[in-house]
Amino acid sequence: MAGPRRAYGSQVVAVCLLLVSLVACGGGPTADSARGDVQRLLDRRAAAVLGQDERGYRRTGPATGLAAVRELPLADWSYRLTELRRTGDRATADAELRYRIEGVDKVPVTAGRTLGLARHADGRWSVLSDRPARGSAEQLWDRGTVHVVRGEHSLVLGAGQTRQALGGYARLADRAVPAVSRAWGTDWSGYVVVLVPGSLEAMAALLGSTASAYRGIAAVTTGATGSARAPADRVILNPEAYGALGQQVVLTHETTHVATRAHTGTRTPLWLSEGYADWIGYHDSGRTPAEAAPELARAVAAGEVPAALPGDGDFGFTDDPDALARAYEGGRLACLLIEERWGERRLGAFYRAVAERGQAAALAEVLGTTPEQFTGWWRAYLREQFG
Repeated sequence: MAGPRRAYGSQVVAVCLLLVSLVACGGGPTADSARGDVQRLLDRRAAAVLGQDERGYRRTGPATGLAAVRELPLADWSYRLTELRRTGDRATADAELRYRIEGVDKVPVTAGRTLGLARHADGRWSVLSDRPARGSAEQLWDRGTVHVVRGEHSLVLGAGQTRQALGGYARLADRAVPAVSRAWGTDWSGYVVVLVPGSLEAMAALLGSTASAYRGIAAVTTGATGSARAPADRVILNPEAYGALGQQVVLTHETTHVATRAHTGTRTPLWLSEGYADWIGYHDSGRTPAEAAPELARAVAAGEVPAALPGDGDFGFTDDPDALARAYEGGRLACLLIEERWGERRLGAFYRAVAERGQAAALAEVLGTTPEQFTGWWRAYLREQFG
């Protein structure tokens, strides 16, 4: 009796193994197998981008995307699959793209991407589409082929722009960098990366926002404040507003944000960070205080002297552009006051001290004053300039 029972048990095990094999082979790849296949597809696609391998890239899907990034000086490019949703022979993959520009980025830039995929009869997967993930900002190449112009102190990347126009921006950036270093010092990279999209809508998309949020804003600098371990800041220009303003002033202002980023923190008020950037931007412009601060000059001349330094809320984008202008102008005039009363070097020391110890402590330690006394001097300075 013992022998037949053992044989019967073996047969049951064999049948179970056969059934598992039939499900795995006849029912298509398992979820884990599909994830592995798709990750390997993305790895091949990334290797083709880095190697500028058009044939290899085409094996992963249409080759049009490679042309858009061909000029980018890439040091790294990789995808990490985070989620795969499959319906038959179609799938949608969410992935984290990590890329680094050679000689510029200290660590990779990360971007969420959503890829449409198709599985062919031979089991091979290919990419049908590659777009920003929901809630993620666009990348410059999402709007067309990226062209690259290198300056002495700058790297200018543009889409929807001529090389001639990009060369003009590079010359402006190359003048901005030494101007910032003369005022701030050389404890920064001395290099600026400028993105020039083709439209206001494209600029807003790079920032993950809508065009209405940036209409009339000439440029924005992106980056992590208070950190030296971050990808290089990007200065993103609004091509529709940029030409209407002082181009050199705007780019020097934004380059100042790049230089001061590691010394700008949560304790740094916007009147100082924006005022200091404007102070350097206008430093060699030859404009008088009234010419550089027309809205504030009109208000003070009419007897409307601000009661306090601009608060952080005054720098928000609202329906009152004159109020926003007065906030920027007020911050710059505060920095002018420090320059005239204590000197340029003390102004830079004050900026650094604020990030470390806060505004009140920095006023006491670096300038030997109090917030109330400094505000009074600033209000008197406005009357002196514009009253």
